[in-house]
Parts: sequence; structure tokens; C-alpha cells
Amino acid sequence: MDLLVLGGTHHVGRNLVEAAVARGDSVTTVNRGTAPSAAPGVTELHADRTRPGELAAALGARTWDAVLDTWSGAPRVVDESAGLLAERAGHYGYVSSRSVHRWPLPSGAAEDAAVVDARADDDSDADYAVAKRGSELAVLEHFPDRSLLARAGLILGPYEIVGRLPWWLGRLDRGGRVLAPGPRNRPLQYIDGRDLAEWMLRCAETGTTGAFNAVSRPGHTTMGELLDTAAEVVDGSPELVWVSPERIEAEGIAPWTELPIWLPPTGEMAGLHNGNVDSALAAGLTNRPVAATVTATWAWLKQEGWPTGRARRAVQGLAGEVEVRVLSSVVASPSDITS
Repeated sequence: MDLLVLGGTHHVGRNLVEAAVARGDSVTTVNRGTAPSAAPGVTELHADRTRPGELAAALGARTWDAVLDTWSGAPRVVDESAGLLAERAGHYGYVSSRSVHRWPLPSGAAEDAAVVDARADDDSDADYAVAKRGSELAVLEHFPDRSLLARAGLILGPYEIVGRLPWWLGRLDRGGRVLAPGPRNRPLQYIDGRDLAEWMLRCAETGTTGAFNAVSRPGHTTMGELLDTAAEVVDGSPELVWVSPERIEAEGIAPWTELPIWLPPTGEMAGLHNGNVDSALAAGLTNRPVAATVTATWAWLKQEGWPTGRARRAVQGLAGEVEVRVLSSVVASPSDITS
């Protein structure tokens, strides 16, 4: 394919470019030019999409078989790009998010679950869910029957600049007693960025369209398997101390942000690890084993260093003093330890 990637230098965009080059596609990227090139052999165009007219000038009169877009800011930007490319590309693949659904997300929710109200011409990115849904509407307006909305959930793997799995790997590498949020068998649902990229490319090639929950099956791995695997990969000799969800809540520790990836098994957040993905799997989405994701992420971090917080919602993780305090108190109250 002759492919246009809007972005292409980090996270899913970098995976898209590398996967497309590996397939033998002809790849053009458009970005601001502030990050290193994602892969050799790529035609690079530079434009700041937030500035009216810059994208049009960069694109010139070229045409492409497909365009893939990773934008997560104001919908107006996607509205402009989709409008410019409506007659010049056969397919528009947009990396969206399950966040477009109204909160709280019901357990087992499929693609037809209610979504937030949004506008394609919105110039604000203050609300992530509204911005993603507005961008979906922009794509649908200009590519009504030729678009893929990949509603990704938790994205892990190499180039994950949000820093969720990198935080855990860094903490485990330091060793010692590590607060592990239980229960160990808590099912997880996520997508390796490489699997998302490869699937979106196949969809562009086959003309697969529609909205899809683009994540693994619930329980593709568990919190226990993830952290056990990560502990083996870093070889930092950590001691995982599994603490119950009730104790974590009592201590005021925030799931997802202070304890990345983890969510309690009950309550309004539980549905984020239990989405219906039947449609995506039927459309060919596959998910590599958790060990492959963890190992590749660690190799990337060792080679290129830790993410620098470029993501809008970069992870900070659990403060060391909080971890020490909670683990000390758990020793005195063994009923708070989970298996």
C-alpha cells in the first residue's frame, strides 16, 4: 500500500510506521519534525496540524491508498485532515479509545454502548473522551463508509510513552518488597501497540470498516502473571506483596494512576478490563502473549531510556513513602494480604 501516517514518531504511530515498512508498504509521515524519524526509508513531511493550512501545504496534491491517524487532541484537527483527504485516500483508520463511551462503562460493553456527546468541529481537547468522540465524528463525516475506528483500551508494549508498564518494570528492577495490587488472578484486558498497528494495517488493506473495541479478550493475562513475568524479566529480585483491593481503597491509593494498569475487580471502574471484543476478534485482531509484550518493553527501555512524559496523561505511579507505609502496616495486619 501507499500509506500516509499522521504522526508516526512515538507510541502507536511509531509501531504503525515500523510495521508498515516491514510489510513493504510505501510510507509517508506527517508530523512537526521535533522527534527522530521512526524508521529508515520513510518519506517525512512536516506540519503542525494545529495551525490552519500547514497540513494542506505539506500534503500537496499527493494521493494515498490509506491514511492512519493517531491524533488525541482537538477534533477540529481531524476534521481538517479528513476533509483534505476525503477524495485522496481510500481508507481512514483512526486510533480512537474506549473512553468515548459514557461513564461508567458497563461490564461487557460492546461497540453499541452509549457514547459521550461531541462535535467534529470542537476546538478544545480539555475532555479526552469528548475529544476522541468528536474526532470519530469528523472521520465519519468525510469517510462515512471507508473508515476504521479502532477504540483501543489500555495500550502496552514498546514505545508506550504513557508509562504504565514502564513504571512497573522500573519499580520491580529496584527490587525489595513491592506492593502488588490484588487479587493475583485479577483479569486484565489490553492491547500491545504492535498488535494494534498490524491489525489496523490489515484492515486498511482489506477495506475493513466500522467501530471496534480494539483490545484483547478479558483475562488475556492476569495481574499476577503480568507482575510475575515482569519480575523475571528485570531480574531485580523483587518480593511481591499482594495487598487486597479493600486495603488499597482504605489507604486512598488511586487505581490506574498510582497503581498503573490495575483496577479493582468491583465498582464503576471494573468494566475497563471487561469489554466485549467479539467484533474485533472476528475481524482478525490477534494478541501476542504477555511475556512477549513485557520482554520487548524492557528491551526498549534499556536501549532508549524511560519515557519523558510526552503523553497528556503520563503516569506518575505510587510514591515510595506511601508504599513503605502501607507495606509496614500490612505486616501488622495480615488479613489485608491477598492471594
